Amino acid sequence: MNFSIKIALRYLFSKKSHNAINIISLVSACGVFVGTVALVCVLSVYNGFEALVQGLFSEFDADLKITAVEGKSFDVSVLEKVRQMPDVAVFTTIVEENALIKYGEKQTPVVLKGVSENFAEATRINNIMYQGTFVLRDASFNYAVAGLGLASQLNMGVSFIEPVSIYAPKRTARINLANPEAAFNQKYLHLSGIFSVKQPEYDDKYLIIPIELAQEIYEYAPNTVTSVELKLAENAKTEKVQKSVQQMLGKTFRIQNRYEQQEDYFRIMKVEKWISYFILAFILLIAVFNIIGSLSMLIIEKQADITTLRNMGANNSQIRNIFLCEGWLISLLGAAAGIVVGMALCLAQEYFGFITLGGGTNEFIINAYPVDLQIVDLAVVFVTVAIFGFWAVRYATKQLKLDYTPR
Repeated sequence: MNFSIKIALRYLFSKKSHNAINIISLVSACGVFVGTVALVCVLSVYNGFEALVQGLFSEFDADLKITAVEGKSFDVSVLEKVRQMPDVAVFTTIVEENALIKYGEKQTPVVLKGVSENFAEATRINNIMYQGTFVLRDASFNYAVAGLGLASQLNMGVSFIEPVSIYAPKRTARINLANPEAAFNQKYLHLSGIFSVKQPEYDDKYLIIPIELAQEIYEYAPNTVTSVELKLAENAKTEKVQKSVQQMLGKTFRIQNRYEQQEDYFRIMKVEKWISYFILAFILLIAVFNIIGSLSMLIIEKQADITTLRNMGANNSQIRNIFLCEGWLISLLGAAAGIVVGMALCLAQEYFGFITLGGGTNEFIINAYPVDLQIVDLAVVFVTVAIFGFWAVRYATKQLKLDYTPR
């Protein structure tokens, strides 16, 4: 094979007698190059958007979330061993249910999230406060914190005097058509703050209140919760702690990390990313098959060299390997150059943001397309080009006739 590679390298960089062969070879390499650059950039942009969204969710979601596999609620005392784990820094109890809220003449269904006092320590919600502060209780009053979309929908504000009315159906009461409000537990709270995760899943639906008030509204016992959220110690490994907690609690509880808490959302992003990969890979495959034309022209030009090699004792397999290596080198050089240029473009976009999202200032969360270069993606792109190039060239060299002798 060393013999074949040496001659293939000489053919690759030597000037051909027919200029058309040089042009065809260059076009083949450029096709692979452009396809590789496109793959690197597109995959990196998808990674950037995924990292951006994951960062937004991480401001509100805890490191781990514990829920019951069966039923909505459970007694939090059964998780006392989890609370005592050295890797658990903050243990937050949650009561989360649907409710109806009314403000002025407007009303809408919401997700009412009752949280314990240390909720701000378990998350980074203080970093995403749009207005006011995250305060749920003072010496005399209870307060609520709403998502920005919800507050905008009902025209609520922190400085407004009118309270928010919360309605939740009583467990045992029957609806009285003459007085339907009697079938609901009602509470009135003022807003202390408005948060913005910049995701409608939270901003348009969530109203946060003290957990004791939520337990009262839904008629839960003091130790009854719907979930527990954990913030882990600084050096703790999430995957390891998740497995330990799962083994400790058994199959009756579900333990989810941040990715799993938004699994459907991130799964959709992954599907979109790999669909784009397959579309671009198919285009790249077409570009790789252009190498066949280049090899065909090269074999026609090198018939005299083929005859000389045969006279020197080279067999058809060795001669075929020369052109196999030639085609593979074209694809690999195109792939290598494409990866280098793709990385350079992504790094330039990351630091300078020269490709913007458009629109006015602050219309989007970010002004430029985010990118996140990952070694795994670069490896996948290179292996894809290598496999496509190898099989395309192998097919081409098997189909070409090398027994032609010039007159």
